[in-house]
Amino acid sequence: MARIAVIGAGMGAMAAAARLAVAGHRVAVYERTRTYGGALGRFERDGFSFDTGPGLLPLPAVWRDLFVKTGKEPLEACVELVQVDPSSRHVFADGTEVSLPNASRAGVVASLDRALGPAAGQRWGDFLVRARETWDRTRRPLLEEPLWPNWEVLAEREPYPAVPHKRLLRTRRAGTLAEVGAWELRDARLAALLESHALGYGLDPRTAPANTAVLPYMEYAFGMWYVRGGGLRELARAVYERCLARRVEFHFGAEVAGIAEKDGRVAGVELAGGGVAEAEFVVAGVAPGVLDRLCGGPAVRGDGEVPPQRGGASRLTVLLTLRGGRPEGTAHRTVVHAEDRETELDSLFGATPGMAARPTVTVLRPDDPGLVPDADHEAVTLTAVVPALGAGPDWTAADASARHAEYLVGVAERAIPDLRDRLLWHEVRTPADVAAGTGVADGAVPVPALAGAGGRLLHAANGTRTGGLFTVGGWSHPGGGLPHAGMSGALVAGLVVEGPEFRGSQ
Repeated sequence: MARIAVIGAGMGAMAAAARLAVAGHRVAVYERTRTYGGALGRFERDGFSFDTGPGLLPLPAVWRDLFVKTGKEPLEACVELVQVDPSSRHVFADGTEVSLPNASRAGVVASLDRALGPAAGQRWGDFLVRARETWDRTRRPLLEEPLWPNWEVLAEREPYPAVPHKRLLRTRRAGTLAEVGAWELRDARLAALLESHALGYGLDPRTAPANTAVLPYMEYAFGMWYVRGGGLRELARAVYERCLARRVEFHFGAEVAGIAEKDGRVAGVELAGGGVAEAEFVVAGVAPGVLDRLCGGPAVRGDGEVPPQRGGASRLTVLLTLRGGRPEGTAHRTVVHAEDRETELDSLFGATPGMAARPTVTVLRPDDPGLVPDADHEAVTLTAVVPALGAGPDWTAADASARHAEYLVGVAERAIPDLRDRLLWHEVRTPADVAAGTGVADGAVPVPALAGAGGRLLHAANGTRTGGLFTVGGWSHPGGGLPHAGMSGALVAGLVVEGPEFRGSQ
């Protein structure tokens, strides 16, 4: 039985802690804030409650597996996990609308045919077949196994089976997601639907590799889920309580100031309040820059290792309280697409990042009595991708926050026409709030690991150059997103328990 110190109480860190405790280790978690959950935060006021991080869960099997492996009670005994249906409603730039059923390829194809024309559904259905092949090719090496030592193989190979396309007397194949949309989907609305999955993670579809196709595939194959009775913050609560049941110790308000080493191996963590918590293993759920600071130098990467992840994209969130109950039949999620795609992408990813006045906005309207004081009110969340701190607007300035929040409200009126008449009050959450809540200095949100693209969308391996030191969470393999956080926890637990020969679950 080893003593293990976990830095941070994010979802990946708690997933690793629970698994390691079940394996018989003494696990203590040191969290600088006063609560658990990392990005899965909660804002409460006047009887209203909001998720301040992700609002929907793809691939819940990852978290089901955690609960199966760490106790007798399954996930569904701890939270009310429900599929949202429709999975999403889309309002396109030309005013066309479509609602897409959850986890039903045939239903999605039929809906697209009705809304966009008889060929649209077939093209999207054919794309999903190719996306599934991409998923089958990349699932194990990118999600279920520790990062390969010869990671360059993943960096060089584009696994998406693009359709040959004749262009300017040459036969070409799509190498980016935008090219997939233009050459294979051949409809601006279908392309917007496709690209919204990349944009939601802060990726520029014009440079994101074609195998980004796995992101929409995950949604359409495994569905989108919600935790009724309080939102996804309740998933964080359930994982925290599972850790407590497995005798994991939590120390909140305990900032780690450094990682103690001896003879090239970790010896514990140095606490900001003084003293050292001795440990044979340290699991760090922090961003690479934070980890480097704790180690007094580069902790993860060296020559020949994965290129460092570049931050830059964050989230602007507006929490709205409305008079009047949620209308019957309202979609849980509506995506209102930008009226000018190029302007939006140039403003986000161009040489001088900013924010378009009419960006793509996701509108979440959960059917959940646990979020409102009574049935005569509604809680609505608006989100848009924005540049991180230091790369765009000054998000610490109140006028900037108010101005850009107004942009989101203006766009959301296309989904909720009576929005302003019903509005009680609103709260704005900027990249500065993301930075404060997660500890990531610029408030950037990590992207999932993807193949190709020269390795720039891979993440650092979970093992480090220091013996006994491992990394977990969105900034390490296999990258950002709630499913990936859970997978990261499983990989780290396997490496600690079984050693470097661990090759992932079978």
